[in-house]
Amino acid sequence: MITIQHMGKVKIKPCFSLQRQLASVHRTGGAVRWMSRNRPAPLLTAAPVRAIIDEPISIKGQFLPPYSPVTFCARLHCDDGDLWEAFAHYNTKADGTVNLTRDHSVGGSYLGCEPMGLFWGLQPAPGGREGLRLRKKNVQTPYVMHISLWDGHVSSCERQSTELAAVTAERWYMAPGVKRIEIRQNGIVGTLFLPPGPGPFPAMLDLWGMGGGLPEYRSALFASRGYASLSLAYIGHKDLPGPHNSLNVGDLYFKSAFQLLQGLPQVCADRVGVIGLSFGVYLALRIATQCSVKPSCLICINGPVGSTVKLRNKDGMTEPNDIDPKYWTCDHRGYVGFREVSLPANLHPESKVKVENINCPLMYIVGEDDLSASSKENAYLIEEGLRAAGKSHLFTQLSYHGAGHLIEPPYTPNSRASLWSVKPKKLITLWGGHLAPHAVAQEDAWKKILDFVENNLRR
Repeated sequence: MITIQHMGKVKIKPCFSLQRQLASVHRTGGAVRWMSRNRPAPLLTAAPVRAIIDEPISIKGQFLPPYSPVTFCARLHCDDGDLWEAFAHYNTKADGTVNLTRDHSVGGSYLGCEPMGLFWGLQPAPGGREGLRLRKKNVQTPYVMHISLWDGHVSSCERQSTELAAVTAERWYMAPGVKRIEIRQNGIVGTLFLPPGPGPFPAMLDLWGMGGGLPEYRSALFASRGYASLSLAYIGHKDLPGPHNSLNVGDLYFKSAFQLLQGLPQVCADRVGVIGLSFGVYLALRIATQCSVKPSCLICINGPVGSTVKLRNKDGMTEPNDIDPKYWTCDHRGYVGFREVSLPANLHPESKVKVENINCPLMYIVGEDDLSASSKENAYLIEEGLRAAGKSHLFTQLSYHGAGHLIEPPYTPNSRASLWSVKPKKLITLWGGHLAPHAVAQEDAWKKILDFVENNLRR
């Protein structure tokens, strides 16, 4: 397994001006809780301070008064410049320490013993734009997290209290030595990530949903864990045929992308899997059953067995992505849920995949609070189809209570709703999921995804 070299602990002390101010108050007889002639200045440590996004970090506070309230705060600016933050209230132990791997938050963005709560608990800072979703756009740079320790239990880490200590942590999707290669070949639009070394490596073809574009972060993380990975664009990208609100590439495009990956000298040709989320599930199933290719395994996350948009030809191209409003559900804010659109009975019949033709192991991941896809019903349909064909041994289902649609790499925050489109009108869609159970789902699912591909692509 490839990891970033740990950089050890970083120790940050309060600035000298703050120490002088507190010392001055102490000399005048005031009761200053944080200063003592016999106690070192408060200390905050994080280890490792540079890590891959799926690695946990140990955060500790030391040299604090016993049984005293403190607040840990985490803040980062995303690639678009928006501020995200999380905070948690703790009480120090008798020895003046707080250890997030051991101690329980009593308030703030999360409760209980949650070592990575400051990371998955991130939410847009008050006053931020509506409908934000935290997604890494440039995987060649890290998320830079500012973690700080504050006096007392505060609800915002700005101008309400005294910052006692701080540390900066880097969170990467690309490990050292991972290669990123843009693919624009024979009409195929994607980004290839290769692990360090000569290979050959097992590989994954990576498919996202109808939001379009070319998300790269999951593929970069696969490469950081030893798998070549091709993130493939298929809709809503400037280098693909227009219009951008319809699927204008068909079965041959996906077959060619699979074969391109398969044919690389750094790839084991007989050890290539496919992963899809949302509409990418339908495409992954279609590739495995209609494109005359033989993936070694399939991973399906909260998606349908058929198209939610009407097909315009037998090759799988679609009409413009205008989802029939009769299947929309809206909450009190006007946010739209598309769950009913992908109920098996509402899928376009001509697009439904013949799941009985699947011949490789398939893992289907269900978020039980999915508000964007009828994942439980589609998982059942796949399971029943394989059972009827005598292939039930190929099917594995993971189901997570309280998890939503966007089950992504671990220790990243869930957005229960986010901006879907601005034209012809602004539309915010509901994904579902509650922060803490969704975080549990992402951590567990990623471990089991890696186990699944290890068992099916390496052994």
